[in-house]
Amino acid sequence: MAEKEETDPKAQPKSESEDVGVNAQKVLDDLSEFLDPSFLGNFMRDRLHIDESGKKVLDEVSVEGVARYIKDNKCKNIITMAGAGISTSAGIPDFRSEGSGLYDNLQKYNLPCPEAIFTIDYFRENPKPFFVLAKELFPGTLTPTPCHYFIRMLHDKGLLLRHYTQNIDTLERISGLPDDKVVEAHGTFHTSHCLTCKKEYTMEWMKEKIFSDVVPECEETNCKGVVKPDIVFFGEALPKRFADCVGEDFEKCDLLIIMGTSLKVQPFASLSSRVSKDCPRLYINLQAADPAPAGFLAFLMPTSGFDFDSEKKYRDVFKQATCDDGCQQLAALIGWGTELKTLIKTETVKINKENGKSEKPEKVKAV
Repeated sequence: MAEKEETDPKAQPKSESEDVGVNAQKVLDDLSEFLDPSFLGNFMRDRLHIDESGKKVLDEVSVEGVARYIKDNKCKNIITMAGAGISTSAGIPDFRSEGSGLYDNLQKYNLPCPEAIFTIDYFRENPKPFFVLAKELFPGTLTPTPCHYFIRMLHDKGLLLRHYTQNIDTLERISGLPDDKVVEAHGTFHTSHCLTCKKEYTMEWMKEKIFSDVVPECEETNCKGVVKPDIVFFGEALPKRFADCVGEDFEKCDLLIIMGTSLKVQPFASLSSRVSKDCPRLYINLQAADPAPAGFLAFLMPTSGFDFDSEKKYRDVFKQATCDDGCQQLAALIGWGTELKTLIKTETVKINKENGKSEKPEKVKAV
């Protein structure tokens, strides 16, 4: 017969609410092993609608206020986050714009769904559609945009902590931004690897194969594996550098500028929640991010929790514009307008010369 468990007669039975609290704390403790504690705290506060507003550091919650914040040297660790929208004026379509977006123009490849062209399982089965598309997207055939040069100017002035991009076009590098300042969250064309033996290949090697209209195959003896650029497909892990830099950068950030992204793809979209509650956030895009989901879905779908319109707003600014227009207007407000135009003109002439082009650089729109 099993012994009866002894109990402390002085002990009080736990209430149902205490049990829930203990269980919830255990879940949080378990999650903290895998998630950055500050991010987890911000996420839970946002989801539970706990008001822990930071202090207001902008003299005005507007683009003009952000410009003065920069001009008055009140920020020294700016992080920029970018999506496809910063490259559309260079001739690269974004992904989701109706009628002109990349996903709307992939019917000719007879894909099971538009996203399949960037899905690793489909690539392993049929890599040809991706390499046909890659010919249009390959770096070196395009010129950086005014937005890219604005980011470069932030670096030149010693204000840029890091630039995080979802793009694979490497236009940030072409604009002159140093490698250590760029985090390519979704990978890069700069290197490629064989999916079978992992042998590394250069961008020049990959370019020759792509523009010869062949599916690149490994040249190692007894290996005919497909060689894939080191861009991140759906179903693949993000680069280690992404996680390493995120952990160090966002707690230092004193101004976050988000451009040309719909903030729909995770985990990139959630980066905007990693800055402190005091950090101003400027969002330049043609459309604002989707509002945060309500109820139980809020726990399952992390969002940026922007507040552009309420009476309590104190740090979030939305500028509805193309990325080029938004950056040129911001530069003009700071007092960098002429300098930015000169940088664009000088660098475009230099790139055209290197590419053997004789065309004049595009005229920069007056602001």
